[in-house]
Amino acid sequence: MEIKRVVVTGLGALTPIGNTKDEYWDALVSGKSGAAPITYFDTEKFKTKFACELKNFVPTDFLDRKEARKMDRFAQYAMVASDEAIVDAKLNLDEVNKLRVGVIWGAGIGGLETFQNEVLNYAQGDGSPRFNPFFIPKMIADIAPGNISIKHGFMGPNYTTVSACASSANAMIDALNYIRLGHCDVIVTGGSEAAVTIAGMGGFNAMHALSTRNESPETASRPFDATRDGFVLGEGAGAIILEEYEHAKARGAKIYAEVVGGGLSSDAHHMTAPHPEGIGVIAVMKNCLENAGMKPEDVDHINTHGTSTPLGDVAELKAISEVFGEHAKNININSTKSMTGHLLGAAGAVESIASILAMENGIVPPTINHSVVDENIDGSLNLTLNKPQKRDIKVAMSNTFGFGGHNACVLFKKLD
Repeated sequence: MEIKRVVVTGLGALTPIGNTKDEYWDALVSGKSGAAPITYFDTEKFKTKFACELKNFVPTDFLDRKEARKMDRFAQYAMVASDEAIVDAKLNLDEVNKLRVGVIWGAGIGGLETFQNEVLNYAQGDGSPRFNPFFIPKMIADIAPGNISIKHGFMGPNYTTVSACASSANAMIDALNYIRLGHCDVIVTGGSEAAVTIAGMGGFNAMHALSTRNESPETASRPFDATRDGFVLGEGAGAIILEEYEHAKARGAKIYAEVVGGGLSSDAHHMTAPHPEGIGVIAVMKNCLENAGMKPEDVDHINTHGTSTPLGDVAELKAISEVFGEHAKNININSTKSMTGHLLGAAGAVESIASILAMENGIVPPTINHSVVDENIDGSLNLTLNKPQKRDIKVAMSNTFGFGGHNACVLFKKLD
C-alpha cells in the first residue's frame, strides 16, 4: 500500500493571548502572558484565583445565538477555530468530496461547565429532575466534531480522542494516519477545552496541580524555573487542516508544513505524576522519529509539554537529553505554556500551531518568566528563555503528555 504524504494547509487558533492565529502568533513572539484574575465566577474561597481565560470573546460574534445556546463553551471554541482554519485553507466546500473529509477532534474533559451547572441546579431544586434537554448533547466530548461536520456536511470519519492533555495530539496523529492510508483527502483536526470553571479550578486545586501565585498571575506559569509551583489553567482551541499532499498541490493550496511523523507511548507509572526518569517520554520521541524516518540530529526545535510543574519539567528535559544526546544542546527548546497556560486537551493542537508558525517565520517564541536557574536541569540546554530567537527551522517537534501516562509527539518538516 502506498503511504501518502500529509501536509498542513490551514490553521485556526482561539487562545488566551489571541483570538486568531495571527493574533496568537504576534503575542507569542512578544512574550505576552494570558494569565489574569478569573472573571467567570467568585474565587474568594479558592486557593488559585487566576487563569488564562479568553479575552474579548463573544460567541454570538461568530455563531447564531440559538445555536450558541445549544453548545458548551468548549464546543463554541471548536466551531470558531475550525471555521478560521477552513477559511485559511481556502477549501472550496462546493467542490471538495465531502465523503473524504473527516473531523477528528480532541477534548480531555468536554462540557464540564454544562455538567457542573446542571448538577448544581438540580441540587438547589426540589428534587425534581428538571434537566435542560440539551444537557447531554452539550456535555459529551464528541459533540464538537459532530457540530463541525454537521455545519459543513463533512461525511468522513468523525470522532473525539480523549487522552487528557494529549487528546488533540492524539487526534492529529489519527488524522495523519487516515490520510496516509488513503482513507481521506482532508481532515479537520485539533482540540478545544473550557475547564476554567468552579469544578475545574476546584478539582485541580485539590490535586495541588495549579500555581497559587495569586499576587502575580502573569508570572505564575514559569516552566523550567526553580521557583515554579504548578501550572496555570488555560482555555481555547486550535484547529489544523491536514490534507493529502497531491490533493493540496492540485488545488494550489498554501502548504505550511509537512507532517512527517507521530509517536505514542505510555508511562505505565502513575495516574498523574510522570515517570521520574522520563521513560515513556523517551519512548514517545523515539517512536515519533522512527515513524518519520528521521534521526535525532535532524530536529531543530522542540515545543515541550513544559507545564511548569516541579516534576514534569525535569523529567521531560532529562528525556530530551537522553534521546538527542549532544545534539540536544543545538535544539531550540521552549514552552509556550509560559504564555497561554495549559489548555489541557487543546494543548497539543495549539502548541503544534506555534511550532508550525515558528518554522514558517524563522523565529522561536520565548519561554517567559524564567529568573531562577534550577540545578536539576541541564544548563547546556537552550530553553529559549525570555526572548524570541531567530532560527532557520527545518524540523520541529511538539510534545504533549496527559494524566494517565498518555504521551504523544508530532513531527513537522518544512516542505522541500
